[in-house]
Amino acid sequence: MSNVLKSLLVGTALTCASTAQAVELEVTHWWTSGGEAAAVSKFADAWNATGNTWLDGAIAGSGGTARPIIISRILGGDPMAATQLNHGRQAEELIEAGLLLDLTDVADAGGWRDIVNPTALLDSCTLDGKIYCVPVNIHSAQWIWLSHAAYENAGLDVPTDWHEFVASADELQAAGTLPLAMGQQGWQQSIAFGAITIAVAGLDAWKGVNVSKDASVARGPEYTAVFEAVVAARELARGSNVQDWNLATNMVITGQAGAQIMGDWAQGEFAVAEQVEGVDYSCLPGLGLNAVLDTGGDAFYFPVNDDPEITAAQKELAALLISPEVQVSFNLAKGSLPVRGDIDMSSANGCMQKGLGILADGGVLPSSDITFSADTQTQIEDLMAQFWSGDMSAANAQASYADLIESAD
Repeated sequence: MSNVLKSLLVGTALTCASTAQAVELEVTHWWTSGGEAAAVSKFADAWNATGNTWLDGAIAGSGGTARPIIISRILGGDPMAATQLNHGRQAEELIEAGLLLDLTDVADAGGWRDIVNPTALLDSCTLDGKIYCVPVNIHSAQWIWLSHAAYENAGLDVPTDWHEFVASADELQAAGTLPLAMGQQGWQQSIAFGAITIAVAGLDAWKGVNVSKDASVARGPEYTAVFEAVVAARELARGSNVQDWNLATNMVITGQAGAQIMGDWAQGEFAVAEQVEGVDYSCLPGLGLNAVLDTGGDAFYFPVNDDPEITAAQKELAALLISPEVQVSFNLAKGSLPVRGDIDMSSANGCMQKGLGILADGGVLPSSDITFSADTQTQIEDLMAQFWSGDMSAANAQASYADLIESAD
């Protein structure tokens, strides 16, 4: 066993036995874009450095593609050793069925309740007082990414908020540039809807719907303005025929599009393309109007198995994923924020520093992975796919959305 892992185990005072010999663990995830692959390799390298082996089980596509495959394998008796999911309610039924490993002893030994910030991330891994996942990052979705090349080509200043972006659209189009890159998938369109909601309707209305599940707010004038804004935005995205989010990000990187609304994981793609924040691109949290973060993100769960050696290795990996060095290296590559509040992130770029500042100021919101069930989220994403890609009116989309909120669980 390596000195790195020995130090880790001493530091966290793990009560479980360390593995007696090298162990291979299959780890499933959906991180397959260039930036994501660079980030997940930080986890794999750290685990392999202990003398164990990370067997990469990447699943191409988005989380919506990967999650059913992951869950099916666990339910079908062919579990992986560890798997990425979003911390929140996605694993509730697996936990209730006794299929996921209880990590409470690892969390207690490592002092996770003292270091995870915000604490809601660990709460979302907790059911009936027991901790079933290790959160590894904080992702927020309320960002717009702007191409300096596109604006320079059009002879325009780079916008500083959503309203300036919308106002620039005609001149971008006149210069032959698509204003808004948008992947043609419901989850991406749902992210854009949520970001526009916070920018246009404001935080109180957003909380009324997403936290309190108040359908009257969803039917109200603040949300009417949101749906009308989305109608305008979808026109700015006409001609964006890519499917995957990273292909839409590439349109911004290459100057084919002026902007993209996407989560902070887009930073990984800019990093792989060797673009520099403030020089090649700009980032605006809250679309430059309401600088907040929703504290979503990724976590790793560990399916139960009958081999004590595998179980011990699973717990070692859980501790490793949240260790200070691994948190820094992974999140710098991923573009996300670390879940630890006690590590030095001074080397992070300007976009990450914006996020860290918002986090420090307490400008955080719960993510939809926490507030809505997976079924409700799927229904919303399906509605958004229909709304963004077709000619559904703002009024009809708002009515359907309010009905979903009224029945949301």
